[in-house]
Order: sequence, then C-alpha cells, then structure tokens
Amino acid sequence: MRDSDHTRKAVLPPTRKQPRLAAGRARALGLPTRGTTNANRLRRVDRWLVATQVPRLRDAARPLVVDLGYGASAVTTLELVDRLADEVDGLEVVGLEIDPERVAAVAADRDPPRVDFRVGGFELAGLSPVLVRAFNVLRQYDEESAARAWQTMCAALGPGGLLVEGTCDEWGRRATWVALDDSGPLTLTLAARASDIERPSDLAERLPKSLIHHNVPGQPVHAFLQAFDAAWASAAGLSTFGPRQRWVGAVEGLAAQGWPLVGSSRRWRHGEMTVRWSAVAPVGAPS
Repeated sequence: MRDSDHTRKAVLPPTRKQPRLAAGRARALGLPTRGTTNANRLRRVDRWLVATQVPRLRDAARPLVVDLGYGASAVTTLELVDRLADEVDGLEVVGLEIDPERVAAVAADRDPPRVDFRVGGFELAGLSPVLVRAFNVLRQYDEESAARAWQTMCAALGPGGLLVEGTCDEWGRRATWVALDDSGPLTLTLAARASDIERPSDLAERLPKSLIHHNVPGQPVHAFLQAFDAAWASAAGLSTFGPRQRWVGAVEGLAAQGWPLVGSSRRWRHGEMTVRWSAVAPVGAPS
C-alpha cells in the first residue's frame, strides 16, 4: 500500500462518499499504491517509536501494533517487529494491505500471533490496535480524503491508542510524521540525516498531506520552517563539530524562541525534532 514518492494524483475527490461496510464484515477502505519500499526505509520513525511509545505498549492488556500499507514486501513490517519485540512482552504486529495478492505473497513470513498479515485498509480490518504505523499511504489522496482517513483510523484505535502517520524519501534519510489519538493530531516530528540537508526546510517536500500544501506565507508551518532555517543558519559555527551538532544547536535555538517542543533533547542528537501540533496546525484545514 506504500506509494511512489512521485505519485500526486488525487484518487478520492472530496465529493466521493466513503465506502459502506460489506455485509458481515468491514470492507477494506482505501486504494492500493505502487507498493515500493526499501529495507531500513522506516528506521527513523521506528527509532522514535521504540524511544517514546514502548510504555504505551507495555501498559496495554494486548500490545497490538498495526503496520498499515507495508507494500509489495514485508521487510519493513518485520523490521518493526524486531525493533519492538525485545522491549514489549507479548507483542503482536499485524501488517495490513488492501491488495490480497500482496498479502498472499508474504504468507511465508506469518508467525501468528507475533506476526501476521491480513487484507485491510483505513478501517484497520476490525482490529483495535494500541499503535498504528501508516507511512507513505496518504500522499496519493487529496487533503480532505486524507483527513477522513485520519478520522477512520483514529476511530478504530483501542483505548489509549496512537496513530503515527507520515512520509519519507525512498532511502529513509528524510521523514516527517504526525502523532494522533482519538482527540486528533498531537505532534509533528521532523527527522533527517543532518548531513543530507542544506537547511531544515528541505524536509518540506516530505510533509504529510495535512501540511504539505500549507507551507506558504501566512500559515503556521511555513513560519515554523522559516524559524528553523534561521536557527540553522545561526548554528553554522557548530558545523566544525559535525552536522548532528549543528542540528542540535538549531533545535536549541527554536526552544529558546519559545516554540513548544516535545520530548527529550536526547532525540535531537538523532536528527529529530518534535513540536506540538497546535504550533503548526493549518489555518482553514478540512475538519
């Protein structure tokens, strides 16, 4: 269900009604993508999940994780299992794909309940997971359809559940994601290999569908990226110590300006930065 980074066509126009439920079970909601992916592509979001979401899984009666839209290969789902399993007893990970042929193709990788693969889409196949990772699945949709997909996925979460929806480049060097619960978006995270960017706003092309068209003057996310670029420029002297240190210095500059950053500063050294959604939420976004 992962899409090509070059796919732009809106496949669900705003006037189209969401599919109804099939008799007796939930029909998979969404459309298949090209399914391309690469090993280790989602390492940045996975590292963040391990660092920040393990307590949520440990506290759950059933630590169920859904990987929505794993694509033509199960590699990133299996990597997610490997990264979480040592931290969470009784972990269950279910990879969902809307294309039955892709589910059949990874049958040899099934090891239920630890790892399973099923047909499913935004309705999450009737599951109630604690955590959903949905990466590179909404770029082909228009903004209003993506907002409806958010609502559908969040409504299916189990108690205390979290949806992590985002996008990254083909090699996982640049990524952004939004964390949401049943109340709506909570945070935006930017993550990059600091040596791979000229300035933080290079990540703008990887913004989630909810933000990418709002990176224009007058919108909060544009102001935030401009501030990040300015902080990056101010931290240029730290380049002597390497691009990671410059990234840390730039994020420290943002914090000093009063931007509501979230999480431990230890994450900054990994080329991450998380800010509260309220600081970047679009003006006039679909509800």
